[in-house]
Amino acid sequence: MIILVLNCGSSSAKYQVYDWEAKDVLAVGVVEKVTFPGSWIEHKPKGKAEFTLKQDCPTHTDAVDLIIKTLMDKEHGVLSDMSLIKAVGHRVLHGGDKFTKSVIVDDNALEVFEKVKDLGPLHNPANIQGIIAAKKVLPNVPQCAIMDTAWHQTMSPESFLYALPYEWYEKYSVRRYGFHGTSFLYVAKRAAVLLGKDPLKTNLIICHIGNGSSMCCVKDGCSFDTTMGLTPLEGLIMGTRSGDADCAIPFYVMRKTGLSAADMEQALNKKSGLLGITGKYQDRRDISNAADEGDQRAQLAQEMEGYRVRKYIGAYFAALGGKCDALIFTAGVGEFSNLMRKKFTQGLDAIGMTLDDEKNDMAHTRNAEFLISTGNSKIPIYVIPTDEELVMTEDAYALMKGTYDVHTKFTYSFQSKDYVNKARAEGLKKDLAKNPDLKKIIALPR
Repeated sequence: MIILVLNCGSSSAKYQVYDWEAKDVLAVGVVEKVTFPGSWIEHKPKGKAEFTLKQDCPTHTDAVDLIIKTLMDKEHGVLSDMSLIKAVGHRVLHGGDKFTKSVIVDDNALEVFEKVKDLGPLHNPANIQGIIAAKKVLPNVPQCAIMDTAWHQTMSPESFLYALPYEWYEKYSVRRYGFHGTSFLYVAKRAAVLLGKDPLKTNLIICHIGNGSSMCCVKDGCSFDTTMGLTPLEGLIMGTRSGDADCAIPFYVMRKTGLSAADMEQALNKKSGLLGITGKYQDRRDISNAADEGDQRAQLAQEMEGYRVRKYIGAYFAALGGKCDALIFTAGVGEFSNLMRKKFTQGLDAIGMTLDDEKNDMAHTRNAEFLISTGNSKIPIYVIPTDEELVMTEDAYALMKGTYDVHTKFTYSFQSKDYVNKARAEGLKKDLAKNPDLKKIIALPR
């Protein structure tokens, strides 16, 4: 039985193919520059050479069709028959306040997604197009929407409401929704395993730091607060997003420059953040190289990003009343940048979080979970590689079988102490061959 997972962005379509019986990933890939000339597919099948093909995909339907053809290809494919695909899981950024968990997509769900797409104008239209495209290519297969906002539906009004006219919430659903939900769910459940605790009695501060970044305050195993808001723009400094800023700034600059509302939305989402500070870079590696060469704005960007994360860690530590079981880093930067993890934790000794520099410098792979705090740190600091695709896969399978429920009433495979990600386990063998000392920092269940 095969589960296909699709994550359709505005100009891309990422995918993963999962063999449910073997509990193994058969292929991953992405179609880039969808809707633009010169698009191509990058396909990575298990046990075969990586494959790249240039082919124009003017629509997401064309992209999904190219994915299916590639999966069925005699030389590069991993499937012998399309009928093997029993469910498709789709990442959907925003469901407003209508969805508290993953759902099988029917006409009503699609109608709701259309109604709330203005809440996620950069993501939701592409998510919807991906679903429609998959329904055309695989008409008899259940299409499952895995909601990025669902994890955060446990927030209470004091966390999710803004101090704005209350009728905006009543009429237009203006509130904090939060995102990166599948990532936070996976990491929170894995953290509970490592801590040896009941997942619903675990308090955590999770930092999902990538090009898009957010943090989650987890209280008793549920989302209590998060940094992103109505849209993914609020909160941390990101690759091109501003994060927190004075609400009056857009109006001030619009009056000064004549920028339209659309221009300002583009500037805050696409021209701000690390790119806005440095004027050149949004990738942390480029920023790090420039900072090492003396670029003062690159150095400033690093310090600003580090400070913003530390400030939220302190705020969430207070929100938990000091009862925090672990601090966790995940996603691209959180998993790979020892430099930024050091900046994120600078001075946190005062609240019981002490980074071990040597352990931190070693933690540089997605193939294992690491404990990077010192032995006397009151609160452990972990690096837990996220696996959003696995959450989507298991949700889609459970929806198809009729066994799915909200995460507080549902158990995932990765909540077991014996859980093994086969692909990562193979990768770890290679990592350990290169650096046997990695074994010293691998986190094991307590």
